Amino acid sequence: MSAPLNVALIGSARYPIREPFAGGLEAHTWQLATQLRARGHRVEVYAGPGSDKNLGVREMPGLPSISEQARGDVSMPSDRFLAEHHGYLSLMLELADRDCPYDVVHNNSLHYLPIAMAPSLSKPMVTTLHTPPTPWLESAVRTRPNSGVHFVAVSRYTAAQWRPLIGRSTVVSNGVDTGFWSMGVGGGVPVWSGRIVPEKGPVEAITSARRAGTGLRLAGPIPQPRFFAEQVEPLLGDGIEYLGHLDHTRLRALLGSARVAVVSPCWDEPYGLVVAEALSCGTPVAGFARGALRELLDDRSGRLAAPGDVDGLAKAILEAGGLDRRAVREHAEKTCSIDTMVEGYEQLYHRLRA
Repeated sequence: MSAPLNVALIGSARYPIREPFAGGLEAHTWQLATQLRARGHRVEVYAGPGSDKNLGVREMPGLPSISEQARGDVSMPSDRFLAEHHGYLSLMLELADRDCPYDVVHNNSLHYLPIAMAPSLSKPMVTTLHTPPTPWLESAVRTRPNSGVHFVAVSRYTAAQWRPLIGRSTVVSNGVDTGFWSMGVGGGVPVWSGRIVPEKGPVEAITSARRAGTGLRLAGPIPQPRFFAEQVEPLLGDGIEYLGHLDHTRLRALLGSARVAVVSPCWDEPYGLVVAEALSCGTPVAGFARGALRELLDDRSGRLAAPGDVDGLAKAILEAGGLDRRAVREHAEKTCSIDTMVEGYEQLYHRLRA
C-alpha cells in the first residue's frame, strides 16, 4: 500500500463548502476531501467562510481593509471580486513558503491566481478543469504556459476544449457516492435540479415538460434572483413546482421518486453531476445533447434531444420514462463511481510526488 499523502485542496472562496451546496464545484470539493480522508490521507481544505465544520476548513481571508482613497479610485472593482482576489493571493503566497508541508497542491477552484502563481510553489500543483476555457483562466495559462501545472479535465469533452491551449490533460471523470445516491422507486413527476441560471436551461425544461404533459418539479439555488423572478417564477403552477434549495438527503429522495430527470444545458456542460446523481438513483435522464452529456448516457440510461430543441426534449422525457430503472442504476455503478474518481486522483498525486 502506498504511503498516505498530504494534500492541500483549494476550493471556492466565494461559496462555503457545505450543504445545501451552491453548485457542483462545492459538492465535488466536499466529496473529494471526505473520500481522500477516508482512505487515510491528510487533506487540508482552503475555502470560504461558513464551510462544513467537519471538513476543518482553513478559511481564506476575505475583503481587506481598503482606504477610502483607494476605494475612490476609478479602478476599484466590486467588493466580491476584490475579496476573492485577496483571498487567493494571500493563500498562494502562504503556499509559496519553502516550508510548505504538502506533497501536492490541488487547485479545485475556478480562480486564475492559483494557476498564475503556480511557478512560485516548491511542490507540484494539480488543477481540475471544471469549465470550458474562460477569459481569466485562459489568460493565466497563456501568461505562463510552462508553469508545471498538471491539468485534469472532468470529461473527455472538456479535455478536447482545452487541448488547443494546454495540450493533453489527464481525464478523471467526476463521480458520486453510489452508496448514498441509492435506488428510488420512481414513477413520480419528472425532476429538474441544479443552479437556476440561464445556462442550465430551467425555462427550456419547463417548456418541454409542459409540451410532454408531465409536469415538472424544480430544485436548486437561485444565484440570480432577477432571472428567477422574471423568467422562471411566472411559469410556475399548473403542474410546474419549485421546491427550493434542497440538501442532498432531500434531493436524493426527490430524484429517486421521479420518473425522469430533465437536464437541459444551454451551454457546453463540462460534466453534469446532476446526471450522475439521477442515474445513481435509478432515474433515467432526458436532456439536451450538449457538452459531456453524450459521454454519461447510453441507450439504456437516457434519451437526448438536439441542443435547444424543446419539442425533441419533450419527446425524450416521454421515452426516457419507459426505461428500466435497474439498468439505469447498473450504468451509474459502472461509470459514475466516486471510488473510480478518487482512485484517479490518488494515482496522479503519487506519480507527481515521486
